[in-house]
Amino acid sequence: MSERIRVVSPADGRIVAERSLASDGEIAALLARARTAQASWRDVPLASRQQLVSAFVDAFESRAREIAEEISWQMGRPIAHSPGEIRGLAERARAMTALAPEALADVVPAPKDGFTRFVRRDPLGVVLVIAPWNYPYLTAVNAVVPAILAGNAVILRHSAQTPLCAERFDEAFRAAGLPAGVFQVLHCGHESALRLVASDGVDFVAFTGSVDGGHAVQRAAATRFIGVGLELGGKDPAYVRPDAALAYAVEQLVDGAFFNAGQSCCGIERIYVHADVYEPFVEAYAENVRAYRLGDPLDPATTLGPLVRASAAQLVRYQIAQALSAGATPLIEAKGFPRDAAGTPYLAPQVLVDVDHSMRVMTEESFGPVVGIARVRSDDEAVARMNDSRFGLTASVWTQDEAAGIALGARVDTGTWFVNRCDYLDPLLAWTGVKDSGRGCTLSRIGFEQLTRPKSFHAKRVSG
Repeated sequence: MSERIRVVSPADGRIVAERSLASDGEIAALLARARTAQASWRDVPLASRQQLVSAFVDAFESRAREIAEEISWQMGRPIAHSPGEIRGLAERARAMTALAPEALADVVPAPKDGFTRFVRRDPLGVVLVIAPWNYPYLTAVNAVVPAILAGNAVILRHSAQTPLCAERFDEAFRAAGLPAGVFQVLHCGHESALRLVASDGVDFVAFTGSVDGGHAVQRAAATRFIGVGLELGGKDPAYVRPDAALAYAVEQLVDGAFFNAGQSCCGIERIYVHADVYEPFVEAYAENVRAYRLGDPLDPATTLGPLVRASAAQLVRYQIAQALSAGATPLIEAKGFPRDAAGTPYLAPQVLVDVDHSMRVMTEESFGPVVGIARVRSDDEAVARMNDSRFGLTASVWTQDEAAGIALGARVDTGTWFVNRCDYLDPLLAWTGVKDSGRGCTLSRIGFEQLTRPKSFHAKRVSG
């Protein structure tokens, strides 16, 4: 009997889906189908590929309500928020579809008499996308859509917590008329996925997940000359300058820290506030957090759902307890969130002050509804604190002086620098990280580059 995965909903512990894991033989057959399909797909004109991706988005959106509810059952996001991920997928897919002709166009140098010269962007072949559960559609679409637009075949191996999301991709592509084998779903365990990475036939791996998972993927690919894109963890900081629009900064930074129960690689996990505005900021911030309602994610009134599993909530509880033992002060009382209970995925939000970098909650990824707020006395101190991290995915500054905000960004080690914004991906800007937040790039024109290889054409005209 084949191994199976069971999706246990964090909402109420019920099993919402079961799937068999693919055998080694089934994986080999799937890979062979992908390679065969890609040999024809690469010759399909780009305009036709664009039409198919547009039809995929239409088919996906036609089932938005059903898909949003599945997100809530599988990983616990409040149903009031889940539809936003469907809108986000459509926005990114359409933006990348429109960008494709520019991104995939031949690169033509200055004319040279007697020669025709250009660089063509050839597809790589088969792209393996390994996607996580926390934003199951947004993380996957970043690689799936540009890979297909570029002429590659795609195999999507989704998290065992969200296997239905991979199947919804497949159903929408089928409805759009995508040729068989160009996109396929793979349900398999970690070891099988790593063997696939190491096997001949996969030409690129796009992985989103933990730092440890990224290291495992990189090791598996180390014996082969293939590219690996890694979007890993974050401990994203924010700095509130004394000239910030304070009410706006509070509102946005609360949402940036607690949306999706803090389960976002680019969510706000630490905040540095200038001493001149520290007290009013902290007071308003805690008051905003107390307005959250922790509860059943299928209840439209819920604004904070459970974490994906009880062990994830326990890790956050541990970080909070360690910080408190080291002198941190909590601003939120758990009794205001009666659904909070030890041993369950339901966890009250927490705001900690009197924090420093000796505390794990300020240095290790929390991936939950907790944030630490520290006082700083200058821009220089804020930059030093922000850079004191092994991560570098996003960072933000909150100020009414845009020039000063952009200048500070040049000094912070991060993949994306926001001024008066956070926890957002613009599909026309490169999505990348530094340090332990990963390597490679998705989105924007640049994101297409890692999914293609340059091929130079150099023709000399002769006569006689």
